[in-house]
Amino acid sequence: MAIEEPTDPRDSLRGGLPDRYLTPEDLVTMFSLPSVETVYQWRRKRIGPPGFRVGRYLRFNPAAVRAWEAERTRFSDAA
Repeated sequence: MAIEEPTDPRDSLRGGLPDRYLTPEDLVTMFSLPSVETVYQWRRKRIGPPGFRVGRYLRFNPAAVRAWEAERTRFSDAA
């Protein structure tokens, strides 16, 4: 049984990373939030999706945002 090599050399370098990390503005659009400040308040209060800094920019992994959303939806459905 042969192991298939990636056809695009960039696939092996990416290591399963998303094509694009989300910005705070993306979260505002996704969740119809009033402003980007809401995302920053969530971060300060540690109640929002996990994010990380790239220099001075805040970014979010789409998979982590989906997991956070699923967890929040599950809690609201149980209530």
